[in-house]
Amino acid sequence: MCRNITTLRGLEPPATPEEIEAASAQFVRKVTGVSTTAAAASREPCEAAAAEITEIVTRLLADLPARRQPPPTVPPLRRPEVQARLAARQTA
Repeated sequence: MCRNITTLRGLEPPATPEEIEAASAQFVRKVTGVSTTAAAASREPCEAAAAEITEIVTRLLADLPARRQPPPTVPPLRRPEVQARLAARQTA
C-alpha cells in the first residue's frame, strides 16, 4: 500500500520516536489523502490519529521479539540526503 513507510522493527540502534512519528504521519497522509498543508478542520483529526498510531506502534515494537536480521532498507530519517535537507530547513 505505502512503499514510503519503511520497516522500523529490528533497526540498530532501535527506531527513534521521531522515526515512528514520521511513519505514523505518512500512513495517515496516505490513507486519508490529506496533505500536511490541509486546513485546520482536516489537520487536527489527522494529527490526533497520527499521535494514536505512534503510541500503538511504539508499544507494538516494544512487544515484538527481536528480528533475526535487520530490515532491508534504511528509514528516511537516517539517510544522509534527508538529514541534510532537514538541517537546511532548520537554518532557513
